[in-house]
Amino acid sequence: MVKIVNTSLIILTCFFCFAYTSSTKKQQEIIVYGSDECHYCIDTKTFLNQNNISFTYYDIDISKDKEQEMLSKLNGAKIPIDSFQLPVVDKNGSIFTNGQNFIAFLKKIIE
Repeated sequence: MVKIVNTSLIILTCFFCFAYTSSTKKQQEIIVYGSDECHYCIDTKTFLNQNNISFTYYDIDISKDKEQEMLSKLNGAKIPIDSFQLPVVDKNGSIFTNGQNFIAFLKKIIE
């Protein structure tokens, strides 16, 4: 129940960002690397799906090739692989991870 309420709050909070962004920006390529055991990963997928934002999702627990791809991208972006948090996003070649503020992370995806 708490998870549903949190997800709804995230969706409502960021809806205004999507409404503005979808009308003013071109379609972007978004790749999300995560785990289906990670609640932030699940919430990110839910947010993107509910806002009709197209993305590709790779579960790094299932695909070790995609895990290595993600680690390579993190290294290339100079993000330490010993301290990052899932999910990891590749948005048109810009690599970033979830940090302390999940709402800010979601906004960054749709900006």
